[in-house]
Amino acid sequence: SKALEYYEKSLEISKKALPANHPDLAISYNNIGLVYKSMGEYSQALEYYEKSLEIYKKTLSANHPLLATSYNNIGNVYDRMGEYSKALEYYEKSFEIYKQTLPANHPLLATSYNNIGNVYKSMGEYSKALEYYEKSLEMSKKTLPANHPDLAISYNNIACVYINWTDYKRALNYFERALDIWQRSLPSNHPNIVNVKQCIDFVKKKL
Repeated sequence: SKALEYYEKSLEISKKALPANHPDLAISYNNIGLVYKSMGEYSQALEYYEKSLEIYKKTLSANHPLLATSYNNIGNVYDRMGEYSKALEYYEKSFEIYKQTLPANHPLLATSYNNIGNVYKSMGEYSKALEYYEKSLEMSKKTLPANHPDLAISYNNIACVYINWTDYKRALNYFERALDIWQRSLPSNHPNIVNVKQCIDFVKKKL
């Protein structure tokens, strides 16, 4: 990929010009990790994210937001690889830093709750998943406008938990809230709208 080529050249130049633990190198490693993740090459992504994290650990304070971002990125890769306990470990490290350093209702905290909820859902721990999704939703409601797409993601995630519990009435309620927001904020052929409509059809047949 062109982006990968560009970032690798940039890294080579930086390596020659900068000391081994320079923060700019961490940024380069992180960018390369990002490209590998987007290509689905997760072990490569992990390798670069970890190099970035090592530099940050040596050069930044223990609760620096960039460390939180690093932990979150690594958690995300483990999540995609299906290594859920590892994903949880890194998401929780990220969350702890955000909790110490960000205002109480910061959107990144809501995202962290949502990420942790996703892992619990993947592990089949639905009550834990619901607990985190609801925390994410409560926080988002305080900081976002009522028809913000992120709220729809929360409603959709909560609906999925209720489907797994075969509580179709509640699932329908949350899916419809998600659809309502997405129809106001996204083009009508957007995959989120298509998917949630399919879910609503499925649930209605179950009622």
